[in-house]
Amino acid sequence: MREFSRSLPMSLLRAREAVMRQFRPALRQHGLTEQQWRILRALTSVESIEVTELARVAFLLGPSLSRILRDLEARDLIERKAAKADLRRAMVSISAKGMRLIEAVAPSSEMIYAEITKRYGARKLAELQEMLGALESSLAGLEAADNGDAGPDE
Repeated sequence: MREFSRSLPMSLLRAREAVMRQFRPALRQHGLTEQQWRILRALTSVESIEVTELARVAFLLGPSLSRILRDLEARDLIERKAAKADLRRAMVSISAKGMRLIEAVAPSSEMIYAEITKRYGARKLAELQEMLGALESSLAGLEAADNGDAGPDE
C-alpha cells in the first residue's frame, strides 16, 4: 500500500485546502462560508435550479444544503419557490441582493486568482484544470465494485 501522505485523495485534499486558505478571508469579510459561496456561485449560472440538482452540482449533502438554503433565504440572498411540475419540489434562484453580494466579492476573488496564477503560472494552472477535468471524466461511472477491494486511499 502506498504511503498515506502520497495517496491521491490526500494530495487532492491538501491542494484544495491550500487553495481555500487563500479565499476564506475574503469570504469571511463578506459574512460567507465556503458552502454558501459555492451555492451562490452555482446559482449565478442558472435561472433557477431544483434543490436536489443544486446539492449535486455544489457537492453538498441534502441536510447541509437545507440548513444553508434556510440561512441564505433569511438573508434574502436566494429565493425559493415550489416547482410548477411538482409542488413538493423546490426551485432555488439567486436574488438581486445575492447578485449584488457576488459582485461585491468578485474583485477580491479575481485578485486571489491573479495571485495564484502569478505564483503557480497561467499555463500550469490551465493544465491542472484540464487534467483534473480529465481525471473526473475518466472516473465517472466507476462503482466501488469495479475497484475490487481497494480502499479510497489506494
